[in-house]
Amino acid sequence: MKVRKAISIILGLLVPIALGAGAVVALNQMKKPERDIPTVALKRGNVEMKVHTYGELRAVRSAMLVAPPVGGTLQIVRLAKTGSHVKANDVLIEFDPSEQEHILEQNRFELRQAEQEIAKGKADAIVQAAQDQVALLKARYEVRRAELEVSRNELVSSIDAKKNLLTLEETKRRLEQLEQDIQSRAVSNQASQKVLEEKRNKAQLLMQQAQKNIENMRVTTPIGGLVAVQPNRDIFGGPNFGLQMPEYREGDQVGPGRQIVQVHAVDEMEISAKVNESDRANFNAGQAVQVLVDAIPGKTFGGKTKTVAGMASRDMWSGDMLRRFDATFQVSQADPNIRPGVTAQVTITGEVIKDALYLPRQALFEKEGKPLVYVKNGGDFQAQEVKIKVRNESQVVVEGLNEGTVVALVNPDEAVKKTGSAGGPLTPGVSR
Repeated sequence: MKVRKAISIILGLLVPIALGAGAVVALNQMKKPERDIPTVALKRGNVEMKVHTYGELRAVRSAMLVAPPVGGTLQIVRLAKTGSHVKANDVLIEFDPSEQEHILEQNRFELRQAEQEIAKGKADAIVQAAQDQVALLKARYEVRRAELEVSRNELVSSIDAKKNLLTLEETKRRLEQLEQDIQSRAVSNQASQKVLEEKRNKAQLLMQQAQKNIENMRVTTPIGGLVAVQPNRDIFGGPNFGLQMPEYREGDQVGPGRQIVQVHAVDEMEISAKVNESDRANFNAGQAVQVLVDAIPGKTFGGKTKTVAGMASRDMWSGDMLRRFDATFQVSQADPNIRPGVTAQVTITGEVIKDALYLPRQALFEKEGKPLVYVKNGGDFQAQEVKIKVRNESQVVVEGLNEGTVVALVNPDEAVKKTGSAGGPLTPGVSR
C-alpha cells in the first residue's frame, strides 16, 4: 500500500511538470526568433580620404612614323623591332627606292631634252631674226627706189608714171606685211621659248620631287624612346574586324600614308584612368599620388594628379550606368622597365577628416534616393535617415547618429527574404 501511494504521489508531481514544459515549448515556438544580422558600431576617429583607381600607362610624348606620300606601293626593306630603344634621328624604316630612282632618271632625261630644245629654239630664233633683218633692209630699199622712180614722173609718159605709182604702193604693202610677219614670228618664238622653259621647269620639279622621295625612303624618328611596330591591317587586302593582325615586317608592301611605327618617349609617363563620381570631390589636380605598376611588383612610384575632367561620362556599351570622371596622373620617376599599355594602381592621398563619426560603406543604404542606415533597437532594426559629410571607398562620415550606435551591415528585410527565415548567419552586403 505504501508503495502504491508513493507511486501515485510521484505521478501526480510529474504530470504538472510535463504540462509546464510543454507550455514553455509552445511559448518559445510562438515567440519571434531573433534575427542573426551582422552589425557594426558607429566609431569616432580620423578618416583619411584616399581614392584608389586603376589606369593604363602611356607616354606623354609619342611620334607616329608613316609611309611617305608617293605614288604606288612601297616595300619595306628595313624595319626596327618592337621593344627596341632608339635615339632621336635614328633610321627606323627604310623602303625600296628602285622605283623612285627610275622615275628620277626619266625626269633627268626629260630635263636634258628640254634644255637642248630651249638651246635649239634660241639658235633658230637668232638665225630667223638675222634673215628678217636682211629681208627688211631689202624691202625698205625697194620702197626707196620706187619713191625715186615716182619722183621722175614729170619726165616720163603718163603710162610709166602710173606704173611707178603702182610699184611704190606694192613695195610699201610688202614692207608693211614683212614688218607684221617679223613681229608675229618674234611673239611666236617667245611663246615657244616659254613652252620649252615650262617643260624644263616641270622636268626639274619632277626630278627634285623624285630625289625628295628617295630621301624619304629612309624614315627617321624625331624623338627617342621605345619602338612599337603597328599591326598590318592591309595584309588580307583590307580592314578585317575581329582578327588579330600581325605586325609589319620586312618585305611587306604598304600604301602611302600607312602608320608603320610608333615611338613612345618613356622618359615621361602618365596614367589615364577613370574615377567614380562619388570620389571626385575627394581630390583635385596637383595632389600627390602613389603608383603601383602591375608589371613591376614591390616597387612604388611617386607622382601627382595632372588633370581631372570637369564633366562625368558614362560608357553606353558596357551596360554599367555608373558615371565616372576622366583623370590623368603624372609619374615622377623614370624607369626603363615601365612600358606603355600596362596597368597601374593609383592611390590618391586626400585630406584627413579629424574627430569624425564614420561607418563602413556596407552599412549605408538608399531608399527613394535618400541615404539611411538600419539602427538596432533591441532585437529589431529600424531604418533611420542620415546625412553624409564625405565618403571614400571603404568608409563614410555621417551626421545624425551618436557614437556607439549599432547598425546593420545588410538590409534586414531583404536578408529575411533571401534566407526564407529569420535564422541563419548572413554575409555583410554591399551598400547600394
